Amino acid sequence: MKKIILAGLIAILTIACTEKPEEKPMYTLFVGTYTDGDSEGIYTYTFDTNTGELSNEKLAAKLANPSYLAISEDKKNLYAVQETADFDSLGGGITAFGLNENALELQNSIGTQGAHPCHVSLSGDGHLAVANYTGGNVALFSLKDDGSLADNPQIIDHKSLDSVKTSHAHMAQFNVDGLMVTDLGLDAVKRYHQKDGNFVPAEQNTLPFEDGAGPRHFTFGKNGKMLYVINELNSTISVFEKDSDSNYEEIQVVSTLDADFDGESFCADLHLSPDGKFLYGSNRGENTIVIFAVNATSGELELVGRESVHGDWPRNFTIDPSGEFLLVANKKTSNIAVFKRDVEKGKLTFLNETNHPNPVCLVFK
Repeated sequence: MKKIILAGLIAILTIACTEKPEEKPMYTLFVGTYTDGDSEGIYTYTFDTNTGELSNEKLAAKLANPSYLAISEDKKNLYAVQETADFDSLGGGITAFGLNENALELQNSIGTQGAHPCHVSLSGDGHLAVANYTGGNVALFSLKDDGSLADNPQIIDHKSLDSVKTSHAHMAQFNVDGLMVTDLGLDAVKRYHQKDGNFVPAEQNTLPFEDGAGPRHFTFGKNGKMLYVINELNSTISVFEKDSDSNYEEIQVVSTLDADFDGESFCADLHLSPDGKFLYGSNRGENTIVIFAVNATSGELELVGRESVHGDWPRNFTIDPSGEFLLVANKKTSNIAVFKRDVEKGKLTFLNETNHPNPVCLVFK
């Protein structure tokens, strides 16, 4: 009897040991590009979270300079800027696509009324914002029920705000308070809230920065209490804390560069890890992703380290939906680098790279 029981246990253990590990999901990655070289527009890849590999490259849509992309929360629409100055007589354009599975179906394209649109974001309740870099303004569109763009956007013009500096709106992002816009040329973040159907200056209209900082992109931490802004021109990250009056006050500024780095470098993008414990930023020139730990109490940053991007000029980067990988778009070397992310320590380990012409924006569906 004991032999029979022992044999049964061995059989069960053998079956358990031969069972395959659970398959992790596959995701679709959309890649925005500059089309002044070999690229033709927006591409898709399949990303395997079992291996960290990209495969199945496809041209999803031919479009001029789709340098920034945004996907709606319900995954039914994708929006792409056309970062040009000649979409029409006023500047660049914005294009809306329907998402059918992973195929893009053109809905409509409209001028953004400013040259070189470089960022697009969604409010989640029927609005879309485009930052026009050279145009120095922001275009705010309403969205139709099918996600296509409505005519006659509201234009927020920054060119008249300063008689010395030249406005360069770089990012316009909705939040619970309304809208925030980084203006690299004015060295400021501008705040707006909705009133009578339009966006108007908020009570704290401006978050000032050191002259020449060049605020570019930002993200929120701790349910909007913390604001992290990456500054392109002086290679720093500014940390702001929101007070009881909903005003943001700067509490910390940290460098993104190694103290021994000697050369030109310009920051580009930043992202918090899904759990909010780590903040990552890209350095174009030093060609690194810098890694900071976020203090759970104060929200301040502490340097963890940096990792080479295995390429040149890391523009946009993204963390995949599993939170286990970080992917970097290296514009000048035309490659996408994939890193495994240590979710406990925040550090990155290089896995592989995929050649792709002029990648500048990575967005997972």
